[in-house]
Amino acid sequence: MTITRISEFQAREGQGDALRDLIRSFLPTIKYSDGCQSCELLQNQEDPTQIVVIEVWDSTYAHQASLKNIPPRALEEVKKLLVGPPKGAYYHS
Repeated sequence: MTITRISEFQAREGQGDALRDLIRSFLPTIKYSDGCQSCELLQNQEDPTQIVVIEVWDSTYAHQASLKNIPPRALEEVKKLLVGPPKGAYYHS
């Protein structure tokens, strides 16, 4: 059974595009991780500070293992653009 990971990010005012571009730079790394079936980044049209990433994985474990592929320095850069910690959950059909 596949799982879907939905992660929600809230950028600081005026930082939505910067956050989108930074997260977008990680997408090739995520997409080529073992077990990733798809990954899509969406930005809210009415509130560009809201970013959502929707990922489909073979398993929760595959998603969690993929996180080691993103450099810690890059994750620190993401945190600087956020108003608070990202929200996320795993879903299945």
